[in-house]
Amino acid sequence: MNTKLFIVEDEADILELIQLKLEAAGFVTKGFERAEPMLQRMQKDTPDLIILDLMLPGMDGMEVCQKLKSDPSTEKIPVIMLTARTDIEDKVKGLEYGADDYITKPFDAKELVARVNAVLRRSSWESSKNVLSITPDFMIDFNRYEVHINQKRADLTLTEFKILQLLTKRPGWVYNRSQILDYLWGTDKVVIERTIDVHIRNLREKLGEFAFMIKNIRGVGYRFSVNSEE
Repeated sequence: MNTKLFIVEDEADILELIQLKLEAAGFVTKGFERAEPMLQRMQKDTPDLIILDLMLPGMDGMEVCQKLKSDPSTEKIPVIMLTARTDIEDKVKGLEYGADDYITKPFDAKELVARVNAVLRRSSWESSKNVLSITPDFMIDFNRYEVHINQKRADLTLTEFKILQLLTKRPGWVYNRSQILDYLWGTDKVVIERTIDVHIRNLREKLGEFAFMIKNIRGVGYRFSVNSEE
């Protein structure tokens, strides 16, 4: 596999356990008990993914994540936050700072490996060509703002494309209508939340046989999933 993971965890026994489990799953790992040595190492060695504890001596996980995601040279590296905190505010804050996923201690080793694989899989969608092949018959070209269904270009509006772009950034993640509006228009939005439902309906029609991948979570919002049974 040769996929390289950097792990920052100040508790030596937990760090050792994480490395043991991930190396058994085929990953190459490098452990750090503080963030500063990891950042120094990244000047000459770039990981495929970083597992980052929230509570660290010196720079804490939030600060490190924000630093990584604000730097063009490291912003594409996926970050999984690891913490003992269960407060939803901390989780939201971590995701707002750019974390790609969030795991709460204590964690199951199988879940950790599954989360790492899922984040790496999502990250690989954003290839150098920036083309997402969801299936051989459903492709999204983020550079050209085009969607191809069965080798034909779907006639999406810019708003419909941007909604699809947002939902596919984090498959399985539920976005409420307000979040989608913020992504589309930010503080300049002058439309009501139900407008999103109209755009989603039109988008689904244009996706044809793949319309099922945009799920309506009743009372919450929308998410993207390739699983037809969800």
